[in-house]
Amino acid sequence: QVQLVESGGGLVQPGGSLRLSCAASGSIFSFNAMGWYRQAPGKQRELVASITSSGSTNYADSVKGRFTISRDNAKNTVYLQMNSLKPEDTAVYSCNADLSVWLDSLRRTRMGYWGQGTQVTVSL
Repeated sequence: QVQLVESGGGLVQPGGSLRLSCAASGSIFSFNAMGWYRQAPGKQRELVASITSSGSTNYADSVKGRFTISRDNAKNTVYLQMNSLKPEDTAVYSCNADLSVWLDSLRRTRMGYWGQGTQVTVSL
């Protein structure tokens, strides 16, 4: 019953910026980590940024210095601020969450979830 909903994708010119949002809802006890993946045509899906419950972040080399991942714990939301966008950033961006969720009032378990993906296109 946990859902991830992504938003913020769209068409932007090279050098422009976008901010992606991923909101998790449902019976969530805590989050262990959340991350953003992307997949471009003809390429495998890759992890571009992640953040842990302690706030530690990790970035793919291709986006370091341009992308910033952050979270709002109160809203169970993770953001990806993308600046200085390049055409090679064009991809479907998907949110992934490693969560501890409630099965009922007494039991919880650790599960991984995916959002539906949002298209980011960087083009003139």
